[in-house]
Amino acid sequence: MQFKLTLVATALAALVVATPTPRDSKCSTGSIQCCSSVQSVTDAQADPITSTLAGLLGIVLGAVTGEIGSTCSSINVAGGGTCTAQTVCCEDNATGGLISVGCAPVTL
Repeated sequence: MQFKLTLVATALAALVVATPTPRDSKCSTGSIQCCSSVQSVTDAQADPITSTLAGLLGIVLGAVTGEIGSTCSSINVAGGGTCTAQTVCCEDNATGGLISVGCAPVTL
């Protein structure tokens, strides 16, 4: 009986450690963003508005790994922040959220 209890407790502890849970509004590259749209690099290059805007901002879309987010703003996960669009973690938010690059989806 004790062996089963120990096995179950160990399995549950491993599951808790392995489950990603946002603890604050940071991801490994900065704050979690809420973007009105997120698209692949290929789609962003084909979109005349996004590609033109990226060019004006000096962003080389072909060099981007990940997705492109547009009209992004930081959200505070710890404070109960919500996002009604797409929640992402982006490598570069240097343009003030106008275009964020290197984005990956985040599940809250």
